[in-house]
Amino acid sequence: ERDDPKVYEVLEDIIKDHPVLLNRAPTLHRLGIQAFEPVLVEGKAIRIHPLVCAAFNADFDGDQMAVHVPLSFEAQLEARVLMLSSNNILLPSNGRPVVAPSQDMVIGCYYLTKPSLEISDLEEVAYNSRAPKNAREKAGEDLDKLFKDAPHLSTFGEIEMALELRRLEFGSPCWYWVRKHSDGDEEHEGKWVRSTAGRVLFNSIVPEELGFFNKTFGKKELGDLIFECFTTVGLNRTTEFLDSLKDFGFRYATMGGISVGIADLEVPEEKLEIIEEASEQVIRFQKAYASGYISNGERYNKVIDTWTHANNDVADAMVDRLERSQEGFNPVYMMMTSGARGNRDQMRQLAGMRGLMAKPQKKLTGGIGEIIESPIKSNFREGLTVVEYFIST
Repeated sequence: ERDDPKVYEVLEDIIKDHPVLLNRAPTLHRLGIQAFEPVLVEGKAIRIHPLVCAAFNADFDGDQMAVHVPLSFEAQLEARVLMLSSNNILLPSNGRPVVAPSQDMVIGCYYLTKPSLEISDLEEVAYNSRAPKNAREKAGEDLDKLFKDAPHLSTFGEIEMALELRRLEFGSPCWYWVRKHSDGDEEHEGKWVRSTAGRVLFNSIVPEELGFFNKTFGKKELGDLIFECFTTVGLNRTTEFLDSLKDFGFRYATMGGISVGIADLEVPEEKLEIIEEASEQVIRFQKAYASGYISNGERYNKVIDTWTHANNDVADAMVDRLERSQEGFNPVYMMMTSGARGNRDQMRQLAGMRGLMAKPQKKLTGGIGEIIESPIKSNFREGLTVVEYFIST
């Protein structure tokens, strides 16, 4: 009976306009149960929209969900009006969006809206109110030179065609005609704006009432944009925009082909020098203690302090190097700065130095010997020595 194709036809007819409730345990907050319009698919796995994963705290490593079918008309009405996932895009606790894009979607939007290194360097100075006036003016002039021969485009269609014909790259400079629009408070006249092809393309999915966004979008910026969209154009338009954002992010993450290779983890050249300097300082502290100038506690604190500073210096050098690596498009750096995955501390262990390790104990009280004095000087890219491996356990 189950394999009879007629069953599926009947099923498809029954589930039309009949919402079902999905629940993932543990149900820690209201959004742990939400209503959805079911779609029949092949296979035995439940497929859910990528943007509701955050609310359910769901991932795809074997999570299980319970499906409940509201039977009475009143129950169906309640599910549709109160519990439908598209009506629950804000967190009840703080009112911020819970359906912000994550991971692949973020890296796709970031990659698309990130300008070339040359443009971002000049923008950083030209639009920085704290920079000296003459430096700002010089950066502005250089930007003018850079955009002097850039193409003038007035529709999203023109941009798409130019990208398809390989006349422009995503990070290529271009001028875009922003039409006359109103943001509710005031009217904005039409004008030519300096931008990049990728940023213009990104604006093609942004609701017109929000205006033109001329910046690089990471996770935080996307969250702010969704909140602004919700307050400006309301729930229905925001859910449509979120769906476009999801498709857009996945599409350009795929087109960008962003992935991590071991060569992307670049160890800074200054590392050796920083470690040698710190080692010499530590030897000086050991000698001062042996001569009786400082107590053992002072020596220990100075040693820990020295290695902590050295570790931070190596991390700074690593971030500076990754920022300029591969013309600003180093995949590891992009994942970190966009907020898609990973943080500075994890990158430091991969390409900087692992640093100091705490001895296994219940809690740190700040006493002598709680932190092992000899740090792990290697990183995971170089590989640890046997002793370092032992210290790290």
